[in-house]
Amino acid sequence: MAGRGGRDRAAARKARLERHAAETDAGAVLNAAARFLEARQRSIDEVRRHLTGAAYPADLIERAIERLTELRMLDDETFARSWVESRDRAHPRGDQALRRELAVKGIHRELIAGILEERATGTAADDDGEVASAQLIAARRLLARRAAALGRVGERQARRQRAYALLARNGFDPDVCREAVAEFERELAGNDTDAGEADAGDDVDDSES
Repeated sequence: MAGRGGRDRAAARKARLERHAAETDAGAVLNAAARFLEARQRSIDEVRRHLTGAAYPADLIERAIERLTELRMLDDETFARSWVESRDRAHPRGDQALRRELAVKGIHRELIAGILEERATGTAADDDGEVASAQLIAARRLLARRAAALGRVGERQARRQRAYALLARNGFDPDVCREAVAEFERELAGNDTDAGEADAGDDVDDSES
């Protein structure tokens, strides 16, 4: 039965692709592209690949993309900026990783370079309101999310190496890695000092009671 079901699905897909390939209505292709955009924002290249994979005629695909671009439903610059901002908030990445991700999405090299240059030279406020570069803020966030695991590495040099490797794997450049790791270590040292002072205070209170 499973084999028959697989054959049925394959036959249905073949028939669907044949219908798409014979499509002459530009509106039908435009609607297919619009449906693809309902889930999330996408790049022009993603839409083109999706429609090409669905076997729609190339000329109708280009007409659909042109119309969506006119309607501002497709805009690679807006898409790329949104992608970087989303990564910075939810899945921090360095410039190298973001450059690879955007290239896979079909964003032109010059556009990627411009957006990442703005990110590198511009400033933003982190979660505590401190102003720093967007890339440094992203690195801080990544380390903060792994703070518990990193904090369990007792030896300071090993912890620094692991934190640096984490940032490097996620595409942060060496200068940002060094600065973010140094800040992270200072924060850990400060927390240890605060904890030690609190423990000392507790001992004094206990002895006086």
